[in-house]
Amino acid sequence: MPAKPKKTNPSMMDVANHAGVSIATVSNVINRPEKVAKATTQRVQASIDELGFVRNDAARFLATGSTNSIGMVLADLDNSLFVDMAHGAQQGADAVGLRLILGNAACNLDRQDDYLQLFDESRVAGVLLSPMEDSLAGIERMRSHDRPIVLLNYAQDGVDCCTVLVDNEQVGRIAAQHLIETGRKRIAFVAGRDYYQPVHARRVGVQQAVAGASGVTLEEIDTDGLRFEDGLAAATALSERPVGERPDGIVAVTDDIANGLAEGLHSAFIAEVPGDISIVGCEDNRSAQSGPVALTAIQLRGDQMGEAAAGLLLEEMNTPAAEHVHRTLTIQPSLVVRASTTVAGTDAPLSV
Repeated sequence: MPAKPKKTNPSMMDVANHAGVSIATVSNVINRPEKVAKATTQRVQASIDELGFVRNDAARFLATGSTNSIGMVLADLDNSLFVDMAHGAQQGADAVGLRLILGNAACNLDRQDDYLQLFDESRVAGVLLSPMEDSLAGIERMRSHDRPIVLLNYAQDGVDCCTVLVDNEQVGRIAAQHLIETGRKRIAFVAGRDYYQPVHARRVGVQQAVAGASGVTLEEIDTDGLRFEDGLAAATALSERPVGERPDGIVAVTDDIANGLAEGLHSAFIAEVPGDISIVGCEDNRSAQSGPVALTAIQLRGDQMGEAAAGLLLEEMNTPAAEHVHRTLTIQPSLVVRASTTVAGTDAPLSV
């Protein structure tokens, strides 16, 4: 006699009958396993595996009004700063049994809004958002549906919500001050897309540091974007100048730009890094040590930002709206010195 075919969409009741337990016990195994004896949990799990049962989150929403997932929309997963944010948020979500669903906006505001709409329609329990530019409309839409939302690395005007920031003005100040303290006199800030809030804030920090230093000049070099190839293009433009008209210290707004600059300067024999030109990046992402020279950079601790943001979101989710007080947490950046900076007039990287 042929084997009875497996049911295509087994229900929780099918699992309960197969395991010889109540449907409430199956629900506890799935949602609150700490309440069920180990032997019973193993028996139910064996039935789930044998029957091929898959939990229906849509049905769960109808019963409870919420899912056990939180959404996270990140500006650009090509940049490991945002990957680190995701890792930190994942740790925070895992600690309380929530699932994290990621969306990559890829520096595209329309795509970011598409993900916010998707998460809203999916009735996620809350949203973490790391935008690069004004996102007021999308944020207000989420909040109008009583969907808690926490922002990372962006201070949004006109809306009251929890936020986790890095002090991006301090990022620029630390980077420029490091170059000044090592004897560099002709500082350049290389950046693009100043309408991105973190980019603008870092520019302001560099300007403040140079303004307070005697005998130091600042040149601001604009790029088309924030990528490695934009740094290469900037290096090509510098190669067309006489040696004395080039900067001797560069703050690159992203590590990708910094690595592109170092690659372009080295490969075309334009200048030695750090002998002729010292370079500082502003993120300390995973590319900081994989370029032509290990990059001095400002560490932003995206993992701390992500975990802190998840904590604020969970706090809001578990507090009545009338009692919740929105907070802003600011994480301070720090300098990591590597081989791309050196004391002016020497060939050796600065040691600290």
